[in-house]
Amino acid sequence: MTGLMTSSGKAKLRLAIGVVIVLMAALLFVAHRFEEHSDVLWKFISQQCVPDMEKNHQPAPCEKVDLSAGYVLFKDRVGSLQYLLMPVSKITGIESPLLLEKHTPNFFALAWNERHLLSDKNHSPVRDSDLVMTINSESGRTQNQLHIHMSCLRADIRQRLKELDPGLTEKWQSLTLRSHPYLVRVLTPAELEQQSVFVRISQEIPGAAGQMGDYGLALTALPDGRLVLLAIKKQLLKGNMGSAEELQDHQCGILKQTTALVRR
Repeated sequence: MTGLMTSSGKAKLRLAIGVVIVLMAALLFVAHRFEEHSDVLWKFISQQCVPDMEKNHQPAPCEKVDLSAGYVLFKDRVGSLQYLLMPVSKITGIESPLLLEKHTPNFFALAWNERHLLSDKNHSPVRDSDLVMTINSESGRTQNQLHIHMSCLRADIRQRLKELDPGLTEKWQSLTLRSHPYLVRVLTPAELEQQSVFVRISQEIPGAAGQMGDYGLALTALPDGRLVLLAIKKQLLKGNMGSAEELQDHQCGILKQTTALVRR
């Protein structure tokens, strides 16, 4: 009869509903597992590193816990020289309003001051222009605890910055790296210490204050000692996740090139 669903139609409807339910359950499961995974670094800090330091004066599994300065250092499993600098408190990432408050530690300055870790681990000096500190945008990260990647700079990026060196100033300029648009300016070491780069970005780049989570940042150095601050804004439709980590080479090929040049 017209208007009545056949037994075949009902079966198809039940099958469709079943498929939807299974897909929804699968999505919820994946979301739950992702949420659990995204807190791995925070669990290391809050459940192991900080408690062990407070009770036993041992930072393990972190390399260092500085409670007074408010940060920990953690050896990342990716790359022989990569370290992570993270807050001892819960700060999800670059989008957190806490990073724009005066009392919040200057995390990039702290990371830069701990760059000797790469040389120590390498058992040989790593030049400032061969390393870089990065943080990814909210969309370009997998962990919901602020972490600054301390690792080697890609050799091609160092070469590009060397070429641009004469024209780099304290004014923001546009350039393309890894096929993505970046903003770049130079800083003195004193300026890095005086003002958090998160605050600087929010004040100097138009519109950034309300969109901090869209940005990835990187900090490296030029051969003359000036620091280079880079900012990348996500463009999802163009495949740009705002991951400044793309400027890093965790295998540190740049050090092999440097060693080869010295031996010649």
